[in-house]
Amino acid sequence: MRTLSRWWRRLNAARLATYLIALWKLVRQPGAPKLARLVALLVLGYALSPIDLIPDFIPFLGQLDDLLLIPAGVALVVRLTPRHIWAARLREAEQQAEVLPQLWWGAFLVVGVWLVLLGLFVWWLVVTLHEGAVISS
Repeated sequence: MRTLSRWWRRLNAARLATYLIALWKLVRQPGAPKLARLVALLVLGYALSPIDLIPDFIPFLGQLDDLLLIPAGVALVVRLTPRHIWAARLREAEQQAEVLPQLWWGAFLVVGVWLVLLGLFVWWLVVTLHEGAVISS
């Protein structure tokens, strides 16, 4: 059973790598719709970023974001792209294996999301404490 599970994980990882290469090719395709290219770029930025939105050391949630966000992003790009363009990019990705670059701007994007969330939390905390101080006085 373990061997089957390990084989299934490797197969899915290889297929995901093919999809990411197809996304990379789609981003560089001038005839692709702009929205599909933008979403593909965001998915690539997140997938290839050295920093995750939810760190992997957090049990369950750390892996769940990778298992949900990246496939959902790929599915959205596939829906936004005309079939013939996506099929051509996928064929190219299957025929020519490329090494995808690490996208450091994706890490800055993830850090930016964390900073915005932290700022919103601090703002909420200040407002809550201020209202508590006004009510008690």
